Amino acid sequence: MNYSAAVDFLLKRTDYERWPGYAYASRFDLRRMEELLRRLGNPHLSARAVHIAGSKGKGSTASMIAAALIAAGYNTGLYTSPHLITLRERIMVAGKPILKRELADVVARLRSHVEEMDRHRTYGELSTFELLTAAAFLHFQQKGVDFQVLETGLGGRLDATNVVTPEVSVITSISLDHTEVLGDTVALIAAEKAGIIKLGIPVVSSPQAEDAAAVIRETCLERGSNLITVGSDISWKETSSNLSGQSLEVNGMKGSYRLTIPLLGDYQLQNAVTAVAALETLDIPRESIESGLAKTCWPGRLQILRRKPLLVVDGAHSSDSARKLKEALERHFHFDHLILIIGASADKNMSGIVAELAPIADSVIATRARHPRATTAEAVASEFAGQGLTVEIAKDVAQAIVKAKRRAGKRDLICATGSLFLVGEVIEYIRGLRPEPYPR
Repeated sequence: MNYSAAVDFLLKRTDYERWPGYAYASRFDLRRMEELLRRLGNPHLSARAVHIAGSKGKGSTASMIAAALIAAGYNTGLYTSPHLITLRERIMVAGKPILKRELADVVARLRSHVEEMDRHRTYGELSTFELLTAAAFLHFQQKGVDFQVLETGLGGRLDATNVVTPEVSVITSISLDHTEVLGDTVALIAAEKAGIIKLGIPVVSSPQAEDAAAVIRETCLERGSNLITVGSDISWKETSSNLSGQSLEVNGMKGSYRLTIPLLGDYQLQNAVTAVAALETLDIPRESIESGLAKTCWPGRLQILRRKPLLVVDGAHSSDSARKLKEALERHFHFDHLILIIGASADKNMSGIVAELAPIADSVIATRARHPRATTAEAVASEFAGQGLTVEIAKDVAQAIVKAKRRAGKRDLICATGSLFLVGEVIEYIRGLRPEPYPR
């Protein structure tokens, strides 16, 4: 099996990332994941695990934790989603994506077991995400990783990654997102995220709205899990920032840290402190935490791609993340006019995103990513037009960038946002990368 055949095999499965509106509880069943892993020899049990759920910041926090573990000398696997450019980004070892031949090899190993399970369908059909998760576990086992840092795909309780008993469970900021799947209140969503909490396993929680915090506290109490809360058990203060990153001082449970992270936004400070708290439970040395976080690489999140004019991309796709993006743009950047390139997935709260970003935008270019879940540019444009903004429609991301660059002066800021899929296409265009030849 070659790489193209492996990708085809994966994407021909039911892919819930590409098609919203599915019945979460009735279609997700961890027993089929457990059966597949049993057939494969339980590769998920081969390494110590850090398990991360949340609505926002889980990928950033995961990447920081992985970077510090690498700095401490551990062979470390990192599993995240979605990807920006290539599927291979989701499965990393020692900071490097899985090679094409390696992905083809692990998928070939999966295939016969998947086809056998398909014939019986005892617990339903395995999905794309489940197969990718199994592929990650196999790859980590083959690479002999010491730690596997795992980001949930959706929710937590029924997520395919929730087959591990980790060293520490981490829950980042929880907000209203995927409400059609996880529930329409913060408390309901928190209950799904808290599903990763295991008996007696320590839990680190980012600062939460009280409704979410109460659910996490109650779940930890029920399961005998020690809860470490960022903001009370561990605190921080920012010391400086510029367009290259931010510095902060952290007062932890086991020591103090002077950190520099190459990521912008107040929320990244919170993510960094959450990472520190998790790393302290693993007894990672201070020097490794400081050096690892300084080397964190997490593209597509308030990332500067070009200057003069500034071109910034950010994967904000909810009203909460759009508000944080607005605050970060106003705080870190100085510009005359903001030109917004925006596209979103059809299942997102576009009116909420618009309510946050419209007040700071001088003009808007609405477009659509290639992803099947993307809503039409016309639908995006109508939301902004209702706020009295000048809105131009671009047929695709490349055209949107051309239009924005023509409009922008030297002191203007172009910001592309609304979805990580759109951000990935902006990065492709700016860097001259060829899209992988399969539907995203």
